[in-house]
Amino acid sequence: MPNPTAAILIIGDEILTGRTREGNAHYLAGELAKAGIDLREVRIVGDVHATIVAAVRELSGGHDHLFTSGGIGSTHDDITADAVAEAFGAEIGVREDARAILAAHYAARNTEFNAARLRMARIPEGARLIENPVSAAPGFSIGNCHVMAGVPGIFQAMVASVLPGLSGGLPLVSASWRVMVPEASLAAELGQIAGAMPDLSLGSYPFVADGAYGTNLVVRGTDPARVAEGLARLRAAFPEGD
Repeated sequence: MPNPTAAILIIGDEILTGRTREGNAHYLAGELAKAGIDLREVRIVGDVHATIVAAVRELSGGHDHLFTSGGIGSTHDDITADAVAEAFGAEIGVREDARAILAAHYAARNTEFNAARLRMARIPEGARLIENPVSAAPGFSIGNCHVMAGVPGIFQAMVASVLPGLSGGLPLVSASWRVMVPEASLAAELGQIAGAMPDLSLGSYPFVADGAYGTNLVVRGTDPARVAEGLARLRAAFPEGD
Protein backbone atom coordinates (compact mmCIF):
# COMPACT_ATOMS: atom_id res chain seq x y z
CA MET A 1 0.00 0.00 0.00
CA PRO A 2 1.44 3.43 -0.91
CA ASN A 3 2.32 5.92 1.78
CA PRO A 4 -0.18 8.68 2.65
CA THR A 5 0.50 11.98 0.88
CA ALA A 6 0.71 15.52 2.21
CA ALA A 7 0.96 19.15 1.21
CA ILE A 8 2.18 22.15 3.19
CA LEU A 9 0.61 25.59 2.91
CA ILE A 10 2.70 28.46 4.28
CA ILE A 11 0.65 31.61 4.92
CA GLY A 12 1.98 35.11 5.43
CA ASP A 13 2.91 38.30 3.62
CA GLU A 14 6.13 38.38 5.65
CA ILE A 15 7.35 35.26 3.82
CA LEU A 16 6.55 36.60 0.35
CA THR A 17 8.26 39.92 1.02
CA GLY A 18 11.42 38.29 2.35
CA ARG A 19 11.05 39.85 5.80
CA THR A 20 10.92 36.41 7.42
CA ARG A 21 12.96 33.41 6.35
CA GLU A 22 10.70 30.36 6.00
CA GLY A 23 11.90 27.24 7.77
CA ASN A 24 8.76 25.42 8.87
CA ALA A 25 8.30 23.56 5.59
CA HIS A 26 11.90 22.34 5.76
CA TYR A 27 11.39 21.08 9.30
CA LEU A 28 8.05 19.41 8.60
CA ALA A 29 9.34 17.77 5.42
CA GLY A 30 11.93 15.91 7.47
CA GLU A 31 9.40 14.87 10.08
CA LEU A 32 6.96 13.63 7.44
CA ALA A 33 9.69 11.57 5.77
CA LYS A 34 10.42 9.86 9.11
CA ALA A 35 6.69 9.26 9.65
CA GLY A 36 6.19 7.62 6.25
CA ILE A 37 4.01 10.43 4.86
CA ASP A 38 5.07 11.50 1.37
CA LEU A 39 5.25 15.27 0.93
CA ARG A 40 4.04 16.17 -2.58
CA GLU A 41 3.71 19.95 -2.59
CA VAL A 42 4.70 23.09 -0.70
CA ARG A 43 2.87 26.35 -1.45
CA ILE A 44 3.26 29.88 -0.06
CA VAL A 45 0.41 32.40 -0.15
CA GLY A 46 -0.13 35.85 1.31
CA ASP A 47 -2.66 37.10 3.82
CA VAL A 48 -5.55 37.18 1.35
CA HIS A 49 -8.73 35.46 2.50
CA ALA A 50 -9.95 34.22 -0.87
CA THR A 51 -6.50 32.94 -1.83
CA ILE A 52 -6.18 30.95 1.39
CA VAL A 53 -9.67 29.47 0.97
CA ALA A 54 -8.90 28.36 -2.59
CA ALA A 55 -5.53 26.89 -1.65
CA VAL A 56 -6.95 24.96 1.31
CA ARG A 57 -9.72 23.49 -0.82
CA GLU A 58 -7.36 22.46 -3.60
CA LEU A 59 -4.57 21.05 -1.45
CA SER A 60 -6.80 19.26 1.06
CA GLY A 61 -8.74 17.74 -1.81
CA GLY A 62 -5.62 16.49 -3.55
CA HIS A 63 -3.73 14.96 -0.63
CA ASP A 64 -4.34 12.79 2.40
CA HIS A 65 -3.13 15.56 4.72
CA LEU A 66 -2.69 19.32 4.52
CA PHE A 67 -0.54 21.16 7.05
CA THR A 68 -0.72 24.95 7.32
CA SER A 69 1.66 27.35 9.02
CA GLY A 70 0.94 30.93 10.01
CA GLY A 71 -1.90 33.35 10.54
CA ILE A 72 -3.55 32.08 13.73
CA GLY A 73 -2.37 34.80 16.10
CA SER A 74 -4.11 37.75 17.73
CA THR A 75 -3.88 40.54 15.15
CA HIS A 76 -6.13 41.73 12.32
CA ASP A 77 -4.08 40.00 9.62
CA ASP A 78 -4.32 36.59 11.32
CA ILE A 79 -7.09 35.28 9.05
CA THR A 80 -6.17 31.63 8.59
CA ALA A 81 -8.78 30.22 10.96
CA ASP A 82 -11.61 32.08 9.23
CA ALA A 83 -10.38 31.06 5.78
CA VAL A 84 -10.02 27.39 6.74
CA ALA A 85 -13.48 27.42 8.29
CA GLU A 86 -14.93 28.75 5.04
CA ALA A 87 -12.98 26.22 2.99
CA PHE A 88 -14.60 23.40 4.98
CA GLY A 89 -18.03 25.05 5.21
CA ALA A 90 -17.85 25.35 9.00
CA GLU A 91 -19.02 28.07 11.36
CA ILE A 92 -16.36 29.69 13.53
CA GLY A 93 -16.48 31.36 16.92
CA VAL A 94 -14.89 31.43 20.38
CA ARG A 95 -14.88 27.89 21.73
CA GLU A 96 -15.06 27.33 25.46
CA ASP A 97 -12.29 24.74 25.73
CA ALA A 98 -9.88 26.95 23.78
CA ARG A 99 -10.94 30.01 25.80
CA ALA A 100 -10.35 28.14 29.07
CA ILE A 101 -6.86 27.08 28.00
CA LEU A 102 -5.91 30.66 27.17
CA ALA A 103 -7.56 32.13 30.27
CA ALA A 104 -5.60 29.79 32.54
CA HIS A 105 -2.36 30.53 30.69
CA TYR A 106 -2.64 34.29 31.05
CA ALA A 107 -3.95 34.11 34.63
CA ALA A 108 -0.89 32.09 35.64
CA ARG A 109 1.30 34.87 34.23
CA ASN A 110 -0.77 37.70 35.68
CA THR A 111 -1.34 38.99 32.15
CA GLU A 112 -4.53 40.55 30.85
CA PHE A 113 -6.67 38.19 28.77
CA ASN A 114 -7.89 40.89 26.40
CA ALA A 115 -10.00 40.86 23.24
CA ALA A 116 -6.99 40.44 20.97
CA ARG A 117 -5.85 37.33 22.82
CA LEU A 118 -9.41 36.00 22.84
CA ARG A 119 -9.25 35.92 19.03
CA MET A 120 -6.94 32.93 19.36
CA ALA A 121 -9.81 30.93 20.90
CA ARG A 122 -11.86 31.20 17.69
CA ILE A 123 -12.05 27.64 16.36
CA PRO A 124 -14.11 26.22 13.46
CA GLU A 125 -17.06 24.08 14.50
CA GLY A 126 -16.17 20.38 14.61
CA ALA A 127 -12.40 20.95 14.72
CA ARG A 128 -10.06 19.12 17.08
CA LEU A 129 -7.60 21.22 19.10
CA ILE A 130 -3.86 20.83 18.59
CA GLU A 131 -1.92 21.19 21.84
CA ASN A 132 0.50 24.09 22.12
CA PRO A 133 2.79 23.52 25.14
CA VAL A 134 4.83 26.63 24.34
CA SER A 135 2.34 29.52 24.39
CA ALA A 136 -0.98 27.73 25.03
CA ALA A 137 -2.89 29.16 22.02
CA PRO A 138 -4.08 25.99 20.28
CA GLY A 139 -3.95 25.03 16.66
CA PHE A 140 -6.67 22.81 15.26
CA SER A 141 -7.41 20.01 12.83
CA ILE A 142 -10.54 19.99 10.69
CA GLY A 143 -11.08 17.25 8.16
CA ASN A 144 -7.62 16.41 6.87
CA CYS A 145 -6.25 19.92 7.46
CA HIS A 146 -3.93 20.62 10.40
CA VAL A 147 -3.66 24.35 11.18
CA MET A 148 -0.58 25.44 13.12
CA ALA A 149 1.30 28.55 14.18
CA GLY A 150 4.02 30.23 12.13
CA VAL A 151 6.50 30.84 14.98
CA PRO A 152 9.05 28.02 14.47
CA GLY A 153 9.29 26.86 18.09
CA ILE A 154 5.51 26.73 18.45
CA PHE A 155 5.09 25.13 15.03
CA GLN A 156 7.51 22.36 15.93
CA ALA A 157 5.72 21.71 19.22
CA MET A 158 2.41 21.46 17.38
CA VAL A 159 3.91 19.06 14.84
CA ALA A 160 4.99 16.87 17.76
CA SER A 161 1.39 16.96 19.01
CA VAL A 162 -0.15 16.06 15.64
CA LEU A 163 2.08 13.52 13.94
CA PRO A 164 1.82 10.66 16.46
CA GLY A 165 -1.92 10.53 15.85
CA LEU A 166 -1.64 10.17 12.08
CA SER A 167 -1.29 6.90 10.22
CA GLY A 168 1.90 6.77 8.23
CA GLY A 169 3.62 4.31 5.98
CA LEU A 170 7.22 3.30 5.46
CA PRO A 171 9.82 5.93 6.41
CA LEU A 172 11.87 7.41 3.57
CA VAL A 173 15.50 6.25 3.56
CA SER A 174 18.24 8.05 1.65
CA ALA A 175 21.93 7.64 0.89
CA SER A 176 24.34 9.89 -1.00
CA TRP A 177 27.55 9.69 -3.01
CA ARG A 178 29.67 12.79 -3.69
CA VAL A 179 31.69 12.88 -6.89
CA MET A 180 33.92 15.60 -8.36
CA VAL A 181 32.33 15.23 -11.77
CA PRO A 182 30.15 17.86 -13.50
CA GLU A 183 26.48 16.89 -13.53
CA ALA A 184 26.23 16.88 -17.33
CA SER A 185 29.09 14.38 -17.61
CA LEU A 186 27.26 11.72 -15.62
CA ALA A 187 23.70 12.41 -16.75
CA ALA A 188 23.46 9.61 -19.33
CA GLU A 189 24.71 6.84 -17.05
CA LEU A 190 22.70 8.13 -14.11
CA GLY A 191 19.59 8.03 -16.28
CA GLN A 192 20.28 4.40 -17.16
CA ILE A 193 20.60 3.46 -13.47
CA ALA A 194 17.39 5.32 -12.65
CA GLY A 195 15.57 3.51 -15.45
CA ALA A 196 16.76 0.15 -14.16
CA MET A 197 15.58 0.91 -10.60
CA PRO A 198 12.18 2.60 -11.01
CA ASP A 199 11.17 1.90 -7.40
CA LEU A 200 13.89 4.31 -6.24
CA SER A 201 14.26 8.05 -6.63
CA LEU A 202 17.69 9.11 -7.90
CA GLY A 203 18.66 12.77 -7.84
CA SER A 204 21.72 14.75 -8.83
CA TYR A 205 22.64 18.04 -7.16
CA PRO A 206 25.59 20.01 -8.59
CA PHE A 207 27.96 22.13 -6.50
CA VAL A 208 31.20 24.06 -6.85
CA ALA A 209 34.09 23.50 -4.42
CA ASP A 210 37.40 25.36 -4.74
CA GLY A 211 36.55 26.25 -8.32
CA ALA A 212 35.87 22.64 -9.34
CA TYR A 213 32.48 21.25 -10.34
CA GLY A 214 31.02 18.26 -8.53
CA THR A 215 27.73 16.46 -8.01
CA ASN A 216 25.98 14.98 -5.02
CA LEU A 217 24.11 11.84 -6.06
CA VAL A 218 21.22 10.88 -3.80
CA VAL A 219 19.15 7.72 -3.83
CA ARG A 220 15.86 7.55 -1.90
CA GLY A 221 13.33 4.84 -1.22
CA THR A 222 11.36 3.07 1.48
CA ASP A 223 13.24 -0.25 1.32
CA PRO A 224 16.66 0.07 3.01
CA ALA A 225 18.05 -2.93 1.12
CA ARG A 226 17.07 -1.43 -2.24
CA VAL A 227 18.52 1.95 -1.27
CA ALA A 228 21.79 0.21 -0.38
CA GLU A 229 21.69 -1.57 -3.72
CA GLY A 230 21.11 1.73 -5.50
CA LEU A 231 24.02 3.33 -3.66
CA ALA A 232 26.24 0.40 -4.65
CA ARG A 233 25.27 0.94 -8.29
CA LEU A 234 26.23 4.60 -8.03
CA ARG A 235 29.54 3.85 -6.37
CA ALA A 236 30.37 1.29 -9.05
CA ALA A 237 29.43 3.63 -11.87
CA PHE A 238 31.26 6.64 -10.44
CA PRO A 239 34.12 5.24 -8.34
CA GLU A 240 35.97 8.55 -7.90
CA GLY A 241 33.67 9.72 -5.09
CA ASP A 242 33.40 9.87 -1.34
